[in-house]
Amino acid sequence: MMESDRMMEWHGRQGASPNLADILERVLDKGLIIAGDIKINLLDIELLTIKLRLLVASVDKAKAMGIDWWEHDPALSQPRPRQLAAENARLRKKIRALETATLEARR
Repeated sequence: MMESDRMMEWHGRQGASPNLADILERVLDKGLIIAGDIKINLLDIELLTIKLRLLVASVDKAKAMGIDWWEHDPALSQPRPRQLAAENARLRKKIRALETATLEARR
């Protein structure tokens, strides 16, 4: 559905306010940025500053804006099987070397 069609459909409802699905669709389609700062002062001495930045958008919209951190965050993305196999092989080799060194040190 084209943006102009959605707008006409939304405005075409006489007296009807947009429902949550309409609002969510528009927010995800266009994106929404909320920014704010919180400062805590004591006797005119700044103790703490918190800068809040919130972006609400669809994955496609975020990628179009150049935001794709979730694809590279190890906590959110699974490593590829080849990477795991290579890492496991490397760690097993280190363990064998440590075990061998420990056994030789005891002799």
